[in-house]
Amino acid sequence: MSENVEIYRDMIWGLMDLYMTTISNKMNEVMKVLTIISTIFIPLTFLAGIYGMNFENIPELKYKYGYYIFWAVLLIILISLIIYFKRRKWL
Repeated sequence: MSENVEIYRDMIWGLMDLYMTTISNKMNEVMKVLTIISTIFIPLTFLAGIYGMNFENIPELKYKYGYYIFWAVLLIILISLIIYFKRRKWL
């Protein structure tokens, strides 16, 4: 009887370890996606923060198409980071 209890206890611990490993793997996948999203938006947020300040001497403010150039740069950064992550098979 004691031997059966030991066997069942070991089986339960093995199943708990398997369950915890599965949960950990799922959480790692979620963390990976969140990290990639953060990495994509950090440079965009930085640039938007700089251009969101009320400086008078930002050279692009005097350009006729400065606003559109800024958005083009943001889109180029966004697309290039997405391509980079897809090539590395992180997305």
